[in-house]
Amino acid sequence: MRAGEDTRATRSQVRRAAAASAIGTTIEWYDFFLYNTASALIFPALFFPASSEYAGIMQSFGTYAVGFVARPIGAAIFGYWGDRLGRKTTLIITLLLMGIASGIIGVLPGAGTIGLWAPLLLVLLRVVQGIAVGGEWSGSVLLTMEWGAQGKRGFFGSFAQVGVPIGLVVGTGGMTLVSSVMDPESFASWGWRLPFLFSLVLVVIGLVIRLSILETPMFARVIAEKRTARKPVTEAIRKHPKEILLSAGLRFSEQLPFYLFSSFVLTYLEDQGFSKSFALTALMVAAAFELITIPLFSSFSDRFGRKRIYAIGAVGIIVIAAPYFAVLDNAGPVAVFAMVIISFIPHALHYGPQAALISESFPTRLRYGGAGLGYQLASVFAGGPAPLLATFLLHETMTPYAISGLMVFTAIVTLICLWLLPDRSRADIDDESLYRKATR
Repeated sequence: MRAGEDTRATRSQVRRAAAASAIGTTIEWYDFFLYNTASALIFPALFFPASSEYAGIMQSFGTYAVGFVARPIGAAIFGYWGDRLGRKTTLIITLLLMGIASGIIGVLPGAGTIGLWAPLLLVLLRVVQGIAVGGEWSGSVLLTMEWGAQGKRGFFGSFAQVGVPIGLVVGTGGMTLVSSVMDPESFASWGWRLPFLFSLVLVVIGLVIRLSILETPMFARVIAEKRTARKPVTEAIRKHPKEILLSAGLRFSEQLPFYLFSSFVLTYLEDQGFSKSFALTALMVAAAFELITIPLFSSFSDRFGRKRIYAIGAVGIIVIAAPYFAVLDNAGPVAVFAMVIISFIPHALHYGPQAALISESFPTRLRYGGAGLGYQLASVFAGGPAPLLATFLLHETMTPYAISGLMVFTAIVTLICLWLLPDRSRADIDDESLYRKATR
């Protein structure tokens, strides 16, 4: 932010933008993680009752993956409007889409009531969720990054990132609370629906907060100077293909392991004899720990550079890949609980600097679409297929260490892409010449 703009009113808007970013993404990810939890614990029997246990889990994780495939579509759709109309308006629409889709899931009948329509409607609602999340991330990040001080872009970008652990805490906490106070039959029958319906209340809160903020000063200048792109997503793909692809690649060791640690682990721990409430509680504590580590590592990236902190996270995945399953297979409850928490540390090392690292790779007029596409493409190839691939590998090889090998592979991909991506931690991202030079 320029020195002349550092007024009391501006500082107030920075605080509002940070709150709007964090609360908005919290609601989005609360809804998304509710689906994650339900896809592991509830949906196989409810929507795919005729399938075997293995087939039901695969089908349930298949609908889970559909939401990730839809994310780049959402990034393209909302990237266009976000770089044409602005960040604020676009983010209100994404919030409404996610909340309404989750509310409908909360009242969706099972296959025993409406037959084949049940899984088909579930897939459709999952697509809507994916489109909403696809358009949400880059807008929430830019809301804080383009309002905050340039020297603290990593820290300000983390306000959108902490929506993930908060959403995971609230989502899994809601499921844990409901499952703990209800008998298993009632929970499986209708109790699981209550957290989905509660998302409608959260959407109202999010809307009130997001309606109170102004457009970011960086993008406001683009509008005032009439520099908005006519086809921003197309232009971002044409002028910055390297940045889009490398942004996607560097997310591999963040995406795939995280969805193993946060979703696949629910079914894995249950197979090892642990209760659903134990697994959900461990995840909730691990996510709460990230409320500290994500902003901390984001601040470190402002001081030591994004790429250095990010690389430590990728190496951390290599280190933890085999011990993770060794502990889950052989250790007692205390060690397993601790390992679930420890597994989230490499993710925080990735996720803290990630918002700034990716967003800094694109000019202001193309940043919403360019950053969104780069970020969400990884969801198709790494995040969405993660539980599906893990379930398949475990079934075919009969050893979890095949999954460990997959995790190591993602870390190698990330380190290569990280090495090739320019580091703009210290650059003036409001300077268009920086990006014109990069594309010559």
